[in-house]
Amino acid sequence: MGIDEVISPADARGSSPGKDQQAAGVGILLQIMMLVLSFVLGHVLRRHRFYYLPEASASLLIGLIVGGLANISNTENSIRAWFNFHEEFFFLFLLPPIIFQSGFSLSPKPFFSNFGAIVTFAIFGTFIASIVTGLLVYLGGLMYLMYRLPFVECLMFGALISATDPVTVLSIFQELGTDMNLYALVFGESVLNDAMAISLYRTMSLVNSRDSSGQNIFVLFVRFLETFVGSLSSGVAVGFTSALLFKYAGLDIDNLQNLECCLFVLFPYFSYMLAEGLGLSGIVSILFTGIVMKHYTYSNLSEKSQHFVSSFFHLISSLAETFIFIYMGFDIAMEQHSWSHVGFIFFSILFIVVARAANVFSSAYLVNLVRPAHRKIPVKHQQALWYSGLRGAMAFALALQSVHDLPEGHGQTIFTATTAIVVLTVLLIGGSTGTMLEALHVVGDGHDGGSPGESLEGDNDFIAPNNGYIAPSYDEETSSANKIKMKLKEFHKSTTSFTALDKNYLTPFFTSQNEDEEDEHDEPRPSSRRAGFQGHT
Repeated sequence: MGIDEVISPADARGSSPGKDQQAAGVGILLQIMMLVLSFVLGHVLRRHRFYYLPEASASLLIGLIVGGLANISNTENSIRAWFNFHEEFFFLFLLPPIIFQSGFSLSPKPFFSNFGAIVTFAIFGTFIASIVTGLLVYLGGLMYLMYRLPFVECLMFGALISATDPVTVLSIFQELGTDMNLYALVFGESVLNDAMAISLYRTMSLVNSRDSSGQNIFVLFVRFLETFVGSLSSGVAVGFTSALLFKYAGLDIDNLQNLECCLFVLFPYFSYMLAEGLGLSGIVSILFTGIVMKHYTYSNLSEKSQHFVSSFFHLISSLAETFIFIYMGFDIAMEQHSWSHVGFIFFSILFIVVARAANVFSSAYLVNLVRPAHRKIPVKHQQALWYSGLRGAMAFALALQSVHDLPEGHGQTIFTATTAIVVLTVLLIGGSTGTMLEALHVVGDGHDGGSPGESLEGDNDFIAPNNGYIAPSYDEETSSANKIKMKLKEFHKSTTSFTALDKNYLTPFFTSQNEDEEDEHDEPRPSSRRAGFQGHT
């Protein structure tokens, strides 16, 4: 069955509206039943601490099994149509609440204290992984090891397959307990990684569609910056606008709480659609809108509205996450795949393992250059980061989109390879995460013996015990790494300056709460993926 061959049940069957409505009811009923089964099964697995089948893996398996049964049975096309994975539905309805919740659930202390390392892994590391994967796939084609694709299409594949989705790893981290800085790095990278990957993919797709592969690297870099920085700016602007609205509109009174909550819920989608309408990335925009709205707008809400919006976004993001894995599993079983290029799948798996290693270990090397000895990222944490690079819904959706963006056969090959990689990483790697954590001895190591404040200092190595800021000290060295250290030292100073700017000017201007009240509101909120990350703030 083609991806968009069946858009509506009426077109698929040419039947009466009454029968179409019945088919829609059956299709939606099956989806609800699978959601209920997934949540119940996930609860049972967590209750019995059975980590070999995480909740995301269970949801994917449910979708695969039901899809396989529907595929071999004589299920009507009108019912199957309700299970087709449409990337438009994914990007417009399922993904926005998940990405917004990622930004909204961030607690500033652990995230921004490790901000330098997170940016290095998510931006620089993802770029390295994309390029390495693309180059290896292209060279593999030249050497006749695998199906040969044009160079730009190889880079598109490298970009989409570099999108990680460690939801399974994070949930097990939370259940078993692990180092706070390791959790912050894995979580923070996953938050920014999706935005980076989709921006890279769209840039390469634009280059490919315009047949401009001869353009120099500088032009490609400028186009990427236009997309990423423009999306970031629009998201931040919408977040600041919402903060000012809720500060001065006087909505935090009892009889206006319904209006207050409705407006708050609409702003994230406004940010997403604004960026998409401007030809930018809605994913990047809504992510930073979530970060800004949590930091500034949230404190301008009434207490009841704060509880409501936290619970609301947690609810819809949990539903969307579970539904995506079911949806994805069902579609994998139902779609036609190009299994004739097994070599492409096999070598792609090997290449992304190599690319992930290049991402993690090169980024960790740069981070460790400027960290004192007691704050360097240990090798066991680097290995855990490398192992946690699962591929999930974002890679699957971009691969599905590539079927339309690329010539016939090319996109289908990429889609099939991505499908195999997603299933392999979610089921095998996700199921073995607990064993991996125990083997690396990072289970339950908490703060590595330090105090909570010490464990959260991360990249802000210049944070003193009294939370004041002093310049980081470096030993005198004659190595060639000194220049890099000085550049990163300047970045640390700029981070310190921004923290002071936020405390002295931005927070008083955009919020109506004083600093003590803001700290009270910065309490852990329930989240299926990030509760452990917030619980130490």
